[in-house]
Amino acid sequence: MSQPGAVQSVIPSSATVPAGTTAGAALRDAGILPKGPKAVIVVRDAQGQLRDLSWAPEADAEVELVTADSADGRMVIRHSCAHVLAQAVQQEFPEAKLGIGPPVKDGFYYDFQVERPFTPEDLLVLEKRMKQIIKGSQRFSRRVVESAEAAKAELADEPFKLELVDIKSDVDSSEVMEVGGGELTIYDNLDPRTGERVWGDLCRGPHAPTTKHIPAFKLMRTAAAYWRGDQSNQQLQRVYGTAWESQEALDAHLELIAEAERRDHRKLGTELDLFSFPDEIGSGLAVFHPRGGIVRQEMENYSRARHIAAGYDFVYSPHIAKANLFSTSGHLDWYRDGMYPAMHLDAELDGDGEVRKPGQDYYLKPMNCPFHDLIFRSRGRSYRELPLRMFEFGSVYRYEKSGTIHGLTRVRGLTQDDAHIFCTADQVQDELKSLLSFVLNLLRDFGLDDFYLELSTRNDEKYVGSDEVWEKATEALRTAAVESGLELVPDPGGAAFYGPKISVQARDALGRTWQMSTIQLDFNLPKAFDLEYSAADGTRQRPVMIHRVLFGSLERFFGVLTEHYAGAFPAWLSPVQAVGIPIADDFIPHLREVEQALRLKGIRAELDVSDDRMQKKIRNHTTQKVPFMLLAGAKDVEAGAVSFRFRDGSQVNGVPVEKAVETIADWVGRRVNASPTAQLFPALQG
Repeated sequence: MSQPGAVQSVIPSSATVPAGTTAGAALRDAGILPKGPKAVIVVRDAQGQLRDLSWAPEADAEVELVTADSADGRMVIRHSCAHVLAQAVQQEFPEAKLGIGPPVKDGFYYDFQVERPFTPEDLLVLEKRMKQIIKGSQRFSRRVVESAEAAKAELADEPFKLELVDIKSDVDSSEVMEVGGGELTIYDNLDPRTGERVWGDLCRGPHAPTTKHIPAFKLMRTAAAYWRGDQSNQQLQRVYGTAWESQEALDAHLELIAEAERRDHRKLGTELDLFSFPDEIGSGLAVFHPRGGIVRQEMENYSRARHIAAGYDFVYSPHIAKANLFSTSGHLDWYRDGMYPAMHLDAELDGDGEVRKPGQDYYLKPMNCPFHDLIFRSRGRSYRELPLRMFEFGSVYRYEKSGTIHGLTRVRGLTQDDAHIFCTADQVQDELKSLLSFVLNLLRDFGLDDFYLELSTRNDEKYVGSDEVWEKATEALRTAAVESGLELVPDPGGAAFYGPKISVQARDALGRTWQMSTIQLDFNLPKAFDLEYSAADGTRQRPVMIHRVLFGSLERFFGVLTEHYAGAFPAWLSPVQAVGIPIADDFIPHLREVEQALRLKGIRAELDVSDDRMQKKIRNHTTQKVPFMLLAGAKDVEAGAVSFRFRDGSQVNGVPVEKAVETIADWVGRRVNASPTAQLFPALQG
């Protein structure tokens, strides 16, 4: 036992809080008083609930210590900082009315009703005011309000808070921090010297002990937002910010944001001439330029080759179909809002203009699966054909709201590398295991190798099929996921209406997570389309259907890879793999022969014969991320050689042409994902 007040050098993960003693006092008595990122912000009780350090249990309680640098600790810091922001806004803009202010990934926001939109200059003023509040070390003090009527009386000037009091049991508690949990509570910010209330907000907490426990923050931007996310409600002004356990952590986060901006695929798409979104075509509909088309073609070609090797059959389906198809599949019932409106076609009129043959509604397809079901049903099937694996690069169309569209990663027209596997119930587990291995290995081939899995289970308000079928399907996916050895994270309610799914979450070069491949197990669509096969005993049996996309969509995967590699694609994916740069025009014929030799090896080679000086040519092609630049001067021509220049500025001189061509062809042929540098080619320097 440590002496009361003695500071422990090793911080424990838990502590005992005696009955009637606050958690903060118990930690002080135990000498658990770390500072900085390891400062204890709140505690977690035996039921898993986060508690303020001012919490005093009625009986002795064992608690887990939550430090500032933990995920929960950062959440508390960020929510506390949101309160400081709201206090600063109402001090600078007294007419402002408060919306909600939750912590979110890497930060927080708060919504306000104000007379005019916030400006960048306003954010600077608010930051200054927030720093003053934080420096004042105001204490966050939790207070239970006796009744809804008492809360309304106290919040009479806050119309949005009054609404939350009325609907306190019908809110998303992950976003609305004001209410939930059975009690109505207000957090007062108290002056540390006088104990007087400076400001307060309806909130269920918890919060940091004082504003001084918010060591580093920054306001990021403003945006318009509808109250509670409903377009029919009033538009508010949202201020986004971020807060961290230390200035170092904040600086690292801001640098990560800056690097993400440099890697933004929309910016690189323009700079590298890869793709664009012409206004004449429409929002969320991309066109790929020749250089982007090469990258996409390489992605498709490699994927096709891997699918052929894995025993897939290639199929093709049209882009539109009659409404009845999507009624049978259930998409019109469950997915209509995400589909484009119907096209009414094929009506025939007689001479008097009367309808002789009624028209039908046609829809752009949002999914490929119903078409593949019809291919399976087109003739009798035997158990000997199963598993039957169908694959299609199928273009689909989804009506995403304009505010959600984002470059290639959220579009309205997309091409899925879509596969559907029809198998027997006995084949399901082996097929899932094989599928998971297949998709992970193919993603690794493109340079993504940091994964975890997410298991999406049934949304109880949006599903078809029996409880038994869903339970069976979910357990089959869970077993396959566990056997993979990867981390498995639950996603309650995240499944499609027809079955649960596993999604592969991949981390890119910046540590950001992207959803890639999905594998969905479906016992319901085969029933909807009355799919059958002849079993070994002569009976007719229903197949199990597995839905699988590998890249998710080619467009999205293209955007992810562009950002992962910062536009410097591996040589095997690069639009231009090698470029010849003559020191003077006299050396063009020599490099022309090198260019032809590379082309004969299947290398995408070009020769720069522009009027630019050599150094400018090198800068241009470095900016364009060309992996191999081949220079030639008088000594190179005389020796039958070239000099290598790489993206990072490193160089290897005097490499014989034949050796240079073979080296580049070998590197590209092996699909190496590393960016070539002089250090990676020591043999060239011998």
